[in-house]
Amino acid sequence: MDEAAMTLDDFRARWTGHPPKLQDINREYAVLVPLAQRPEGLCLLYEVRADTLGRQPGEVCFPGGRMEAGEDPAACALRETWEELSIPQPAVEVVAQLDFLTHQGGFAMYPVLGILSQEGVEQLRPSPAEVKETFWVPVDWLRAHPPAVYTYKLIPDVKDDFPYDRIGFSQGYRWRGGHVDVPIYDWPGHPIWGLTGRITRRLMEQMP
Repeated sequence: MDEAAMTLDDFRARWTGHPPKLQDINREYAVLVPLAQRPEGLCLLYEVRADTLGRQPGEVCFPGGRMEAGEDPAACALRETWEELSIPQPAVEVVAQLDFLTHQGGFAMYPVLGILSQEGVEQLRPSPAEVKETFWVPVDWLRAHPPAVYTYKLIPDVKDDFPYDRIGFSQGYRWRGGHVDVPIYDWPGHPIWGLTGRITRRLMEQMP
């Protein structure tokens, strides 16, 4: 027996109230962008990932990780900050969700700006299993030292068996490529780059 034909009510039932998401994104991550008042001025807190981690060991990052089912970015960022740095959620004032990023690897990254209380700073205890060390960078230094920005191209690699005739372009098609910017802040001993550099640059550029 053939399946019953779809109806308008089927579409209404499926899509009414649907929260839109980015297509082709199969993983979502959130990070906290921790801001605190320090003796040297207003600073951002960074981590260095533990050398024993399987993915990106030794890289500079913000505290964060993969979003779990039912979590929003702020909840994920606060949970990961507690797990990685022992900073409790009540010690973080969530200011805003910053502009998010997508990656050609099929994931989205949601940065969350948070202000650490003095008590939260004092409770900072990195987890050796995840964090090799932490360091503070003054906002004034970041503003005074814009990153060097490098670029690499994203070039379409279309296989020879693509059926151009079926789509009406027997002579081939001009596929669009793209590019990715890689900003690098030369903080002594710990260059800040990649997605972390992009988040930092965006934050600094959006300040008056």
